[in-house]
Amino acid sequence: MQPAVLKDKKRPRLTAEARRAQIVEAAAALAVEHRHLPVPLAALSASLGVSKALVYARFPTQFDLFNAVLARAFAQLAEAGLDEASRRPGIEAAARDCALIYFDHVVARGPLIHIVLRDRYMAGRVDVANRAFRDRIVLRLAREARRALSLTPRDVIAAANMLMAIPEELGRLAFAGDMSPASARALCGQLVASGVRAFEPASGG
Repeated sequence: MQPAVLKDKKRPRLTAEARRAQIVEAAAALAVEHRHLPVPLAALSASLGVSKALVYARFPTQFDLFNAVLARAFAQLAEAGLDEASRRPGIEAAARDCALIYFDHVVARGPLIHIVLRDRYMAGRVDVANRAFRDRIVLRLAREARRALSLTPRDVIAAANMLMAIPEELGRLAFAGDMSPASARALCGQLVASGVRAFEPASGG
């Protein structure tokens, strides 16, 4: 009986696309952990077990990297039905369903989108495609709010900021384990719906 031949078990070489996705995933996790940008490149490369040079080869700057992180997050929201939700008939249903989709994303991924969009590091650096996705959803809801609720442009901005904070904050609580996801989700839907109703014009007596 001949001895078994031992084969060299090397880790399979990742494709460029797979390596890029791996870096984006690790960068997203570090951004949520550190709560600010840019992330420490040494920590990013160490978490992947690769050199800084390899990270730079895929993403020459962290602006490139976090636009890729944002694009992936927006793609996940689109896959979850955000576009369709923003087209729901009736501003209350549209706002509630969009808020719940975003809430679910924050629970699963942390406040990643908020961190990338609000950090000063990315000011003026969000690319055209990412801005287009964000603006398409926001402007669609804003137009419907103006039409259905007879709001001024200033009131639309105030309403949008108030309503967007609801899934963001409740999602953070559920992500951190400070509130059960089911309870936070139910409250999110209720608060967004009641928030929209609060902006409805008063009926004449």
